[in-house]
Amino acid sequence: MNRREFSIQTLGALGLGAGVGLPGLAMAQGGPIEGTNYVKLNQYAPVTAPAGKVEVVEFFWYGCPHCFHFEPALSAWVSRLPADVVFRRIPVVFRENPFAIHQKLYFAVETLGLSATLHAKIFHAMHEQGQRLDKPELIADFVAKQGVDAPRFMATMESFGVQAKCKQARALTDAYKIDGVPTLGIGGRFTTSVSLNATPEKTLATTDFLINLVRKSR
Repeated sequence: MNRREFSIQTLGALGLGAGVGLPGLAMAQGGPIEGTNYVKLNQYAPVTAPAGKVEVVEFFWYGCPHCFHFEPALSAWVSRLPADVVFRRIPVVFRENPFAIHQKLYFAVETLGLSATLHAKIFHAMHEQGQRLDKPELIADFVAKQGVDAPRFMATMESFGVQAKCKQARALTDAYKIDGVPTLGIGGRFTTSVSLNATPEKTLATTDFLINLVRKSR
């Protein structure tokens, strides 16, 4: 989904079970094509991965149906990454409500080390159960039902550490020039997305190709 799609849909219609269904251009026989399957940035975006590592960033939003449908293939791909690839997620904010609270939600999950247990459950709650999780009381109730200390979780959402992560996330979103999700940023140099590749599988194949480009340019 791109910024315009987010702006014209009502909140009640966001994230409730739509399929990926994105048009894509076929990958060339010789491999992914710049400008068709991926974009090369004019100016490098910052990376946090150590020297010798290739950083891959997923830009996403919990309320995005395309991100929800991309998640299973992405998670399987992440589980098989080689040692020289570092993966992280960045929740985007295209407008304040409800993106900002969902950004804090993700970073609280990450800060408390709950990604393995809560990340997929949040997607499931929003897209399979119709929970919006766009108000503090709804989030507190949800995490409590997952066996999480709700007061501690809500305090973490408003903590200085999470606020700093949100600020950094917005800066990185701008640096990568993200205007739709899900989008993957590779090595601070390239972006690719399901909208450019038609399927999650082709998107991840393009990502592998770009990881190799970054490796070769070291």
